[in-house]
Parts: sequence; structure tokens; C-alpha cells
Amino acid sequence: MSGIIYVVGIGPGDRDHMTFKACEVLKKVDVIIGYGTYIELIEDLIEGKEIINSGMTKEIERARQSVKIALEGKEVAVISSGDPGVYGMAGIVLELAQDLVPVEIIPGVTAATAVAAALGAPLMHDFAVISLSDLLTPWHKIMTRLEAASLGDMVIVLYNPKSRGRIKNIETAREIILWHRDPQTPVGLVRNAKRGDEEVVITTLKDMLSHQIDMLTTVIVGNSETSIEKGKIITPRGYQKKQNYSKAQEV
Repeated sequence: MSGIIYVVGIGPGDRDHMTFKACEVLKKVDVIIGYGTYIELIEDLIEGKEIINSGMTKEIERARQSVKIALEGKEVAVISSGDPGVYGMAGIVLELAQDLVPVEIIPGVTAATAVAAALGAPLMHDFAVISLSDLLTPWHKIMTRLEAASLGDMVIVLYNPKSRGRIKNIETAREIILWHRDPQTPVGLVRNAKRGDEEVVITTLKDMLSHQIDMLTTVIVGNSETSIEKGKIITPRGYQKKQNYSKAQEV
């Protein structure tokens, strides 16, 4: 009899932002598999468990291990930061598990929404989430997506904006967005979102590169209607326009 694989989103890192369901699953499974850094974030929840950790770029290996262990009849949790279905482990686990073992996805708070909460309400209208990592996606595709989102006046969330090996990607991304957006467009930079030592910067598209940006930073670029009000970034949903329209109809 086979076990089960849970693909668990542990949220941005702070325990207060992990779901009850995620905690419950982590406490009951036999084996925990994950990237070493994420394992460290939940050490107190998984004492006494069998732990299998590995480094970056080992996603396929972790997924294969989870299937093998589940086939032995054990319950295994494969963890991802944020939500496992957003640049996480859910996809590759489902691909490899197929009909071999059951898989349950446990959602979590993803970086986009964690960062948005720190900044105010920048995601109140349509938005696009784009990773600037070209490790698995060709850079020309990323540039096309950046231009499409910019042309469509969507709020843009940038994951993996900069690393030691990818210094120029964020610069090129900013340049592409500037083709279609005002330099004074509000931009929010949040580092270590909801991890206790959170750093929040509110700036503009023009000045964003003068601030620290790294792999622990998530960037949100506003649209043409986004504004900064009392130290918070707000993208209007359109309620005010609807209200004004209704009043005009009454007249």
C-alpha cells in the first residue's frame, strides 16, 4: 500500500503566516523533503522526523525521492517557500507521481501577497508575476513577458530580481518597463518579507536601482494609476470611478 505526498507551502517564513493546515501536515508526516534553507525555517516543527535536504537546482531529485518514499507506504511532505504552486514544487511532483501515488497540494502565502501587504495595497487591480531568473526560462521570453505586462498597464511583481550571477537582468527589466511607464511610477521593494527582519522601501521606477535588490527582495512596480498615499502604495480598484458614474446618472 502506497503512502501519500503532501506538497506544502510554508509561506514567506514567519510562523504567523503559515497556514494551520501546513503546520498540521508537517507534524503528522513521516518524512520531510526540502531545500536546506527552507528546512531551517521549520526546524522546531519537524523534530524527530526523517529529514532529506538538498541544495538549489535539485528539484527533480527531491520530487523523485518523494515518490520513492511514498511508494514504500510512508507519508512525505515536500516543502516550498510561499505557495508550492507558484514557482514551487507542486508541478514537478505531480508530473513524476502521476498515477503512482496520491498527491495533495497545501497552499501557502506567496511572496507577491506577503510583499503587497507590507507595501499597502498595490495589487488591487490586474497584475502579472514574472521571475527574472533565466535558469529555466530563456531570457528573450522573459523580456517579451515584461513588455506585454508593461504594455497592458498591469502592476508587475518581479521575483528573483538579482543574484551574483544575474546582475543586469533587473536593469534590463526596468528599461523595458520604462518604455511604457512614467519614471515616477511607484515601486515597492521588500526584502525578507514576513521573516522578522523585513525591510521595506517605497521608491519610483526612476530611482529603484539606487536601493539594495537581491534574491531576498521582491519588487512591485505600479501601473499608471498607482499612487503613494501616507507612506503606502495603493492601486485603485475603480470603486471611485463607479461611484462618480452613478452620481452622474442620478443627475
